[in-house]
Amino acid sequence: MDLQVIALFISYQLHWFWYFFSPFFFTLLSARLILKPLLIITLIISSFAAYFMDTYSVVIDSEMIRNAMQTNLNESLDLFSWKLVVYVLLLGAVPSLIIYKIKIEKRGFKQELIAKTKALGFSLLVIVVLLLSFSKFYTSFFREHKPLRYHVNPIYWIYSIGKYTNATFNSGPIIVKPLGEDAKIIHEGGLGKAEGPELVIMVVGEAARADRFSLNGYERETNPLLKKEDIINFSDVHSCGTTTAQSVPCMFSVFDRTDYDHEKGITTENVIDVLKHTGFVNILWRDNNSDSKGVALRVNFEDYRTPKTNTMCDGDECRDEGMLVGLEAYIKKHKGEDILIVLHQMGNHGPAYYKRYPKEFEKFTPVCKTNQLEECTQEEVSNAYDNAILYTDYFLSKVINFLKPYSKDHETAMIYMSDHGESLGENGLYLHGMPYLIAPETQKHIASVMWFGGEMKKDIDTKKLNAYKDKEFSHDNLFHTLLGIFEVGSKVYDKNKDILYNAKKH
Repeated sequence: MDLQVIALFISYQLHWFWYFFSPFFFTLLSARLILKPLLIITLIISSFAAYFMDTYSVVIDSEMIRNAMQTNLNESLDLFSWKLVVYVLLLGAVPSLIIYKIKIEKRGFKQELIAKTKALGFSLLVIVVLLLSFSKFYTSFFREHKPLRYHVNPIYWIYSIGKYTNATFNSGPIIVKPLGEDAKIIHEGGLGKAEGPELVIMVVGEAARADRFSLNGYERETNPLLKKEDIINFSDVHSCGTTTAQSVPCMFSVFDRTDYDHEKGITTENVIDVLKHTGFVNILWRDNNSDSKGVALRVNFEDYRTPKTNTMCDGDECRDEGMLVGLEAYIKKHKGEDILIVLHQMGNHGPAYYKRYPKEFEKFTPVCKTNQLEECTQEEVSNAYDNAILYTDYFLSKVINFLKPYSKDHETAMIYMSDHGESLGENGLYLHGMPYLIAPETQKHIASVMWFGGEMKKDIDTKKLNAYKDKEFSHDNLFHTLLGIFEVGSKVYDKNKDILYNAKKH
């Protein structure tokens, strides 16, 4: 049975529990002057939560709240709809107006204390009696179906905000621990025996699921340009998280997915910092997404989400290929030096997939041209999403062709790895952000490819690499792969996690 159906069934079965638990909860927290504001705020936020849970089947957990807090205005506007307005008006504004107009009787401290004690005691008694009466069934049921708690509105989002607040603001001043200060370039000329400086472009994709790349067997031709290039396609790569806010800092961190958390991410330097410690690698981060999620705080960062910096925009929608404009000047400025350029794509950011590509890439039709994905057929949603993948194929091909002229005197490479996958209506789920434990494979199985220029191929045996390209990899490998490709020696480098290590010509 679908998880949402089970959750709905149980919510009806337990409606009496929430009827008594909610009064207990709000009575416990309320006082005369703050009761109305507390209830109104709860109703308004719950109406937003209800909309996103009903429309996209998302879960409002602490990571989703973190993702929302780091979302920019353009991304927020993509989520606006009249249906959202109706939800907020009917479930939030109207009940809030009724609460506002209710007159609260003013009582003395003693009377108020007695009344509150009675209300709390009665609610607690009923809760205990009901739990004991049905404990045999519900204890075992919820033990087997723990994810059901994610669907309780407003209890779960209140808990999640508390968890997010505690993790974000309750840890005092942020002190970043140094990492890999012993890092140094082992070979003077870069990787292996080649003498040219390294020029690596790392493309961080957005919401590109592996099964929509024709390179991975998808029946539609979504990679017509990449298939013409001598690329290595990694078919079995999984993400660290299901949101950008979780995955991007995690993929650049030294921590594995199971060890990573937000606090570790913001208090520990990442692979970008380790490369900087060598004193020989110049780093530039260009971003056409929300931001670097804290990864590029200590290196050169350029925002390409606006026409002020990005020369290739359609109105407010700036194209990923605009991030390539002007890179020649940066490379010329650091002539003869190692360079890492990170390009963070807008990619397949939903739900407005139809905005993510120029009109000439609308190959698959008809397309869903609304952010109300549930109003479109699954074919229309898929068409819009696949067109955006087609544009990513074009962008990556353009990155490769940008690097080719530099391949005679540089060791050039492109590494592409998406931050997470995406749900397109399968089992009623849309977008991404489900807790990793219950997230579908489509939100975790990501697209990833690499390309190497001629000088780099002198040191990397692509035949060997092709022999194990379908092996299971994850974001956990990126940290060590980036250090390996720049031939960095450090205690934090683990050759066993370096994707390229076994293909190097030692």
